[in-house]
Formats: sequence, structure tokens, C-alpha cells
Amino acid sequence: MDELLHWMQYNSLEEALRTRKTMCGTATMNEENIDGTNGCSKVRTGTQNEAALLALMEKTGYNMVQENGQRKFGGPPPGWEGPPPPRGCEVFVGKIPRDMYEDELVPVFERAGKIYEFRLMMEFSGENRGYAFVMYTTKEEAQLAIRILNNYEIRPGKFIGVCVSLDNCRLFIGAIPKEKKKEEILDEMKKVTEGVVDVIVYPSATDKTKNRGFAFVEYESHRAAAMARRKLIPGTFQLWGHTIQVDWADPEKEVDEETMQRVKVLYVRNLMISTTEETIKAEFNKFKPGAVERVKKLRDYAFVHFFNREDAVAAMSIMNGKCIDGASIEVTLAKPVNKENTWKQHLNGQISPNSESLIVFTNKEESHPKTLGKPPALQARLNGQHSPSPPEIERCTYPFFPGTKLTPISMYSLKSNHFNSAVMHLDYYCNKNNWTPPEYYLYSTTSQDGKVLLVYKIVIPAIANGSQSYFMPDKLCTTLEDAKELAAQFTLLHLDREHNLFSLDLCRRIWRK
Repeated sequence: MDELLHWMQYNSLEEALRTRKTMCGTATMNEENIDGTNGCSKVRTGTQNEAALLALMEKTGYNMVQENGQRKFGGPPPGWEGPPPPRGCEVFVGKIPRDMYEDELVPVFERAGKIYEFRLMMEFSGENRGYAFVMYTTKEEAQLAIRILNNYEIRPGKFIGVCVSLDNCRLFIGAIPKEKKKEEILDEMKKVTEGVVDVIVYPSATDKTKNRGFAFVEYESHRAAAMARRKLIPGTFQLWGHTIQVDWADPEKEVDEETMQRVKVLYVRNLMISTTEETIKAEFNKFKPGAVERVKKLRDYAFVHFFNREDAVAAMSIMNGKCIDGASIEVTLAKPVNKENTWKQHLNGQISPNSESLIVFTNKEESHPKTLGKPPALQARLNGQHSPSPPEIERCTYPFFPGTKLTPISMYSLKSNHFNSAVMHLDYYCNKNNWTPPEYYLYSTTSQDGKVLLVYKIVIPAIANGSQSYFMPDKLCTTLEDAKELAAQFTLLHLDREHNLFSLDLCRRIWRK
């Protein structure tokens, strides 16, 4: 049986089938599968599976091999010359029926374009694992696949999820001495790991001569990054006498070119904390007075909104690398998040203080979206994990089998990375510090257009007699949930400054790319 489980490791399915016939016992490929076509429980035998896959190979000319728990169709396709497609050409497919195989899946995904490689994850039993990766020859084809096949009804009542898949080539390195420069970190990482391409280091928000205690290391491939991560196991490896922390960095979000061509907002980073929105607006208006619509500054970065895209692009070229209040700034186009994904932003703890914030921008410094109008804390303590989109749910949940033993526990016995909202984090840290739970007091006002706007005041009795008796953000929200989350994040930021509540691990997840 063990030999039969590896029958697909040959160069082609046809060769594997020939070899199979010479083995003792042909049970594996004669096992029955259920064909759910048209919603009927129709039995499809292993022999029929073989025939269907052979027919697909003969029709397309693609080879098929199985290795490391996945079955690869193509990679490259027949007649392909040159390197593989660039990053961003692959999509992840989730919620695939377990008895569905390439002969049914490939024709569906060919609707979006030419497939370079189709990788179906396989169980030892012969069923698929419910997900696959499809690499197209261009980014445009991958984006089209997401648009037309996400939530596609692959069988009656069975909907698949499709989203972009990125090979992560970047590691987060924490606990780096803050006086180290980019060149020093780059040289050191090249000494201890192979395939280093670049190092990204951000200056401290309060002291531009120092780094923030972490860096992102870019490798030439996902494999090189994985090997480096394995070598730099936390607790066993030191740099400059410091035990470093190592983890995957969140991959940078990809935005399709069509969307980016409409962006007229600039992301400006490396600003001084003391720099005002008025100063930023004045500086960006110098090349063309009146070009800037508004500016929103958050801590040491800002979003600069222009009335038209041409002025935004021109300003980006002129202002990138310029000095404002003594700080050399970096300017790029802000990356918008699709409005259709607004529900994900809310599940992810993102706040919408006003209607403008339905457009959310990401930046290179932080992987998670930033909502316009957020105070500095809004990237805060909830983004260690994210609320998954439908295909990702398939990967981060586990089956609940009958008879599974459950143990009652207190939420306070969990670690902070189990919480996905600022409200939960605030309650957790109050308990951790033996404080009474935070008290929320709701207030409202009415906007000029008649909207009811809400804000919470938070009182923590244990520290109410200290330097600050209550915490209240300077933003109003239109929903109760947003107002409470905003107030909790605002409070967490101030508590972090005064009481140093948050560990390096939390800081890493706040700032990781």
C-alpha cells in the first residue's frame, strides 16, 4: 500500500498506471469516489478517475506528477520557454469538494486564462485536501480568475473561494539593537543566511537616528526565506549578542493595476511626530497651489489627498526624498482596498469613523489596512491576526469531531494573540494588571447632515486618580461597535505609553509588514 500511495511520483500519469499494474494488490486506484455532479450521489470508481485524468493529459498535453503531498499539473505547460510567471500570478482556491479532481477543476479555471501550473493538495487516502493553487501566465489572468470564480458554484450548493496567493519571501527580525544601521543589518544577515536581497529598516518615530528595534529581510525566493527562518530559530540564535525574534512578515497586499491607475492619494512616511497636517499640506501645495484637497496625519505618516491623479503623481516624483521639518520623507501612491471587502475590514477591527473611510489605504510600512481618519492607535493591538476571507477560513479552522474532549477555560488564561479586537485586548490587560474592568460611557451628537455620531468615554477606576482620569478619542463614529472599538484602541495607545503594557511580540504584530 505504501508503494501505491506514491504512484504519481513518476514523470507522467501514464507511466504510473503501467507500473501500478505490475504491483501486488491494486486496491488504491480501485477505491470508489462519490461524484456529486448534479447533486446526485453517483459512484465514480478509481478506474474512472484514472481514465478522466489521462483524458485531460492527452487533451492538454500537460504532465502530471505528485510530490510532497501535492499533485502538480503542468509547471511549465507544453511549449513554455523562459522563467516562470512573476509573483502575483497565482491564486489560492479553497472549499473544493474532496472528491473533485483536475479533470473537473482545470476546465473551470481555464476560463480565466492559460494555466501555467495547477497544484492540488492531496491526502494519503486519495482524496484532495479541499484546496489548491493555480498559477496563470499573467497577473491579469489571475485577477480575472478572482473576479469571476470567487464564490463560484462548482457543484450544486458547493461554492469555492478564490483569492490571490503570494509566495512570502520576507522575514520579520525583532529585538535588533536600535543603534544599528541598515547597512550593518544587511551585512550581518548576509553572513548568517543565504539569498538575502534587501533589508527594510524604519527609523524610530521619536528619534530618526535610531531604528525601531526590528527589520524586514527580503530573500530571493520563498525557499531561501524558509531556510533562513529555520536556521534563525528564536532562542537559539543571536545577533550582536542579542537573542532575536524571527517570524514570517505578512505579505504586501497586491492591488490590480487598473485600480492603482485611479489612485490620487499619496502615502507619506518618516515624518516627525511634531509635523502638522497644515505643514504637510503647505509643502505639497508648493509645486502647484491648491492641488491638495486634504491631509490626514497619523503619528509619523500621512495620507495626502489630491483633487486629481496627475497632480498626485507629479507631487510624488517631486516630494519623494525631500525634507520636512528636518526629516527625509518617503512618498508613494497609497494602495486602496476594494470596497467590496469592507465587511472584512470591520471584522478585522478596522473602524469607519465617517463615510470617507469606506476607502481604506494600505502602506508599505504596515501590512494591514489603515482607515482614513484613524488616530495612531488604530493599527493597534488587534491586528496580530486577521479575520479571514472565505477561502482562508478553510485553512484556519479544524474539524470538530463527535466525542472531542472539551475543557472549560477562562479567557484570561489565553495569550493576547488569541484576541482580535481592541475591546478584548483592553479587558485582557486590565485583568492582567489586576485592575477592575474598564467602564464605557456613551455620548452622542448630531452632525450637520443629521447623522447621529457616537463616542465612548472609558474610565479605568484603578488608575482614574493618576495623570489621566478618563480616555476619549477625538473621532466620532456612526455605529456603536465602531465607537467602542475606537475608544478601546485609543485607550490602549495611551496605556502603552504610560505603563509599557505590550510585549515585543505584540509590537512585532502591530508593525510587521
